Amino acid sequence: MTSRLTSVVVLAYGDEPYLTDCVGRVLADDSSGPIEVIVIDNGSPAVEDLAPDPRLRVITPEHNLGYAAGCNLGAAHSVGTDLVFLNSDALVQPGAVRSLVAVLTDPTVGIATGGVRLADAPELMNSVGNPVHYLGVVWAGGYGEPAAAHLQPTDVASASGAFFAVRRAVWQSLDGFDEQYFAYHEDAELSLRTWQRGLRVRFVPDAVVLHHYEFSRNPNKQYLLERNRWITVLTVYPTPVLACVLPAMIAFDLALCAVAAAQGWLPAKLKAWRWLLTHRRDVVRRRRAVQAAATISPGAFMSLLVARIEPPILERPTGLGLLNRLLAGYWGLARHLLPSTASLLTANSTSTQEAGDGWR
Repeated sequence: MTSRLTSVVVLAYGDEPYLTDCVGRVLADDSSGPIEVIVIDNGSPAVEDLAPDPRLRVITPEHNLGYAAGCNLGAAHSVGTDLVFLNSDALVQPGAVRSLVAVLTDPTVGIATGGVRLADAPELMNSVGNPVHYLGVVWAGGYGEPAAAHLQPTDVASASGAFFAVRRAVWQSLDGFDEQYFAYHEDAELSLRTWQRGLRVRFVPDAVVLHHYEFSRNPNKQYLLERNRWITVLTVYPTPVLACVLPAMIAFDLALCAVAAAQGWLPAKLKAWRWLLTHRRDVVRRRRAVQAAATISPGAFMSLLVARIEPPILERPTGLGLLNRLLAGYWGLARHLLPSTASLLTANSTSTQEAGDGWR
């Protein structure tokens, strides 16, 4: 049992049918050691049902801050040495918080991400960490795969925002989440910046949560996903990598417009482009700040990114196989343009076979 105080931040918005169970399980797990729970009430009647506890605080901002700013507010009100961010529909299993923060005692680890399983099928994974495609597309790694196939700790490109931990000192050095994201993709952006600082993102299979995961698609979500994907690429990617990626990004997005039109979210796509154009100075300023703090080489950063788009949760559209062959061929050519480097994931992982075969 650790004597370090752990702060668990949970955001609440809307109906939140699992909030009481989520918070209750964290507080009931004696193995976690000294703990506090900070609930950010972004607008949820469910917070009124939380049982009083001296270790629990509810912070109510004046309006819905979204996920990124809400997490930042929760961290600012917390006092723990270690910060844990937990989705309100994720139920920690006994010892999960303890297992997650224990990994942070390794100074080479910046973020620890938990073994997120499906609540309605606990033997299956929801996420074993999230792959990041070089076009900025991110998905739940290992979704639907047997948990028994993911029992070894390994380094991953990106943490799952459903359940991850970070030392306060690292969180502060990274300035937390970029609040302009509002929601979606901020976990990938934070993870990539962690790697840029020379710190690892580690998957911890023993830190199990059961996630009531529901994939949804709506115009506002599509807008945020598309906008935030571009923000990440434009601000976080090192200049040589960005130069390699941009031609493919532009070609991919033009083709994606046809898909968006067919599925009814083309206005959201165009709204994302409009935001990028009107906020281009903010993007440039953000890029300068992020790149100034980077410590790894462009080639090392490149090794974090995958060449194929393979989200298991979505039905594979016609032509995806051909698209992936083109994307992989382009990426192979692009990687020849930068000095070769060992893969950060392969070099640091204790399960290199899974890291290499599962994502590429």
